[in-house]
Amino acid sequence: MSDLSRVLRPAHIAVVGGGTWCENVIRECRAFGFSGPIWPVHPTRTEVSGEVAFTSVAELPQAPDACFIGVNRHATVEVARTLSRRGAGGAVCFASGFKEALEELADGGAVQSALLEAAGDMAILGPNCYGFINGLDQVALWPDQHGMVPVERGVAIITQSSNIALNLTMQKRGLPIAYLLTAGNQAQVDLADLGMAALADDRVTVLGLHIEGIGDIRRFEALAEAARQAGKAIVALKIGASDQARTATVSHTASLAGSAAGSDALLDRLGVRRVTSLSVMLEALKLLHVTGPLPSNRIASMSCSGGEASLMADTAIGRDVVFPPLNTAQKGDLRAALGPKVALANPLDYHTYIWGNRGAMACCFSAMMDPSLALGCVVLDFPRADRCDASQWDIVIDAIRDAMAARGVPIAVVSSLPDTMPEEVARSLIAEGIPALCGLEDTLSAIAQAARPVPEAAPMPVVIPVRGAQDAAAFGLSEAEAKIALAAHGLSVPKSVRAQGVDEIAPSASLLNAPLALKGEGFAHKSEAGAVALNLATPDDVASAARAMPSTDFLIEEMVAGGIADLLIGVVHDAAHGFVLTLGAGGTFTELLNDTAHLLLPVDADAISQALDGLVIAPTLCGYRGAASVDRQAIVNAALAVQDYVITNAAQVLEVEINPLICTPSAAVAVDALIRLREAP
Repeated sequence: MSDLSRVLRPAHIAVVGGGTWCENVIRECRAFGFSGPIWPVHPTRTEVSGEVAFTSVAELPQAPDACFIGVNRHATVEVARTLSRRGAGGAVCFASGFKEALEELADGGAVQSALLEAAGDMAILGPNCYGFINGLDQVALWPDQHGMVPVERGVAIITQSSNIALNLTMQKRGLPIAYLLTAGNQAQVDLADLGMAALADDRVTVLGLHIEGIGDIRRFEALAEAARQAGKAIVALKIGASDQARTATVSHTASLAGSAAGSDALLDRLGVRRVTSLSVMLEALKLLHVTGPLPSNRIASMSCSGGEASLMADTAIGRDVVFPPLNTAQKGDLRAALGPKVALANPLDYHTYIWGNRGAMACCFSAMMDPSLALGCVVLDFPRADRCDASQWDIVIDAIRDAMAARGVPIAVVSSLPDTMPEEVARSLIAEGIPALCGLEDTLSAIAQAARPVPEAAPMPVVIPVRGAQDAAAFGLSEAEAKIALAAHGLSVPKSVRAQGVDEIAPSASLLNAPLALKGEGFAHKSEAGAVALNLATPDDVASAARAMPSTDFLIEEMVAGGIADLLIGVVHDAAHGFVLTLGAGGTFTELLNDTAHLLLPVDADAISQALDGLVIAPTLCGYRGAASVDRQAIVNAALAVQDYVITNAAQVLEVEINPLICTPSAAVAVDALIRLREAP
């Protein structure tokens, strides 16, 4: 594939087609300030949007760096072939009806294959995409109006949705957008390719991604590594949390994991900062553009209202930000700046005593900004410019400038409402290195993401499962077979015997030490089927329980004593992201607490331990309220044993679940196990 720098930063442009969309491309390019040659191509028209037209691509003065192909899908294939033969840099394919339309058009896949063959090594963006806007070089291969302005440096945003891209150009938050790129159905150039090209531009500071799906994990891993090495953050909004594809699974693990968990685990693994809305993505991009990644999540808040201070504190609940208590030095300096009547705290209500006094406010902000903090926030909602005078607010900005110069810690101006941060103010502040952030919820979520640590080194590549495996007719091992298979990889399981028929029960049970558990085999959910009996004291008790079960095959096990906590360990085959490892509260608490952490294989002991620390039930593992602690290493070993089984059998595994893993002060024992494979072993 060609170097995308040529198509994204063209010296000359061709536009093939004469409809409204193509006329718009020419109009938008000129309106945006592109001064290079634009060559319309149309078989009958002599001009398009004021530019002299050529009858064919063959007649162009030279091979264009970039081309917008605005003709139907079949004609698009032949235009791409001609452009490729001429040596063009690349093309935006606007037409739809390719692979994305397979349900409506049976030949969509064939037409897309023909397009790729015709393009050869020439870069193809799309098809079914709007193209791109380059705010750095004033290029708009874009068939519609847009709201972007030229910038000298800024963020790059890539989306798989042209309409969302259009909406993002209309933002009024002061975010300088260097590139707005659409990927369409990613027939050839995918999101990762576009991201690599954007990151390679020194004028790009941060990369934002709106992701519908990740087609090539290895290329996405390469994108994350390129960002890490360049010291540039990636902020991503991944949609698809409501995916219903896994609702038919037979275990807790699959329903808890799903593709949303897989994508989250992949992004976390690669150090990509995850957000849950477009507005948070814009604020995170804005903050990272100005400050770069924050060294910590320790922040200070300052406002002239107790209501705003309280709102700031309440909004932080559930978001990974910290307002550290004031230290002695801060208290002393703040008391000197504010006098005796102000209650000193973080968030701080500095009252209106010093409003309009630049020197006093600068002293207050400086006193608050201890060097251990990563960011200060001054809550400041601007008045309407059409009805009010904002000169007093300018004094606050001056005081912020003074405090930043004195302390060297960045201070953001934060409006409690997005409506009260004028765009022109935001743009001006950002241009001089002061983050201008809109809305408390979006701001605090953005700060939490800006403070997220990234891997110090490239993580291990994820294990990529066999494509199409999830569509196979699954074969489930019995519980006993699953335990035997996992025990061979190091998993600790109870001592057990199997019995066929009730007559074998008592002799088999006599080989084990009571108390005993009896399980009828052949049920995905034994409890619901009445196929589990626990705490059986004698072989006769076991036999009696067997007679009441709807089963003829049985598993008899020694029960595990001294359990402190029950955990869930599961792995699900996620075709889009890899094998998703789920760790969480097990037993009867699995559905009640929904307390889980998700990782992608392979993992190491440290990653497993960190995931355990993030669970709600983590205190119970460490000796909660005087209770004994579990054997943490035994839990880690259990998860690693499951991983070893999965990786060894990656071509076959669809799902593995241990629930519960009973954790004691000296062991972690799997008392139930499930394995589903693509086919019978």
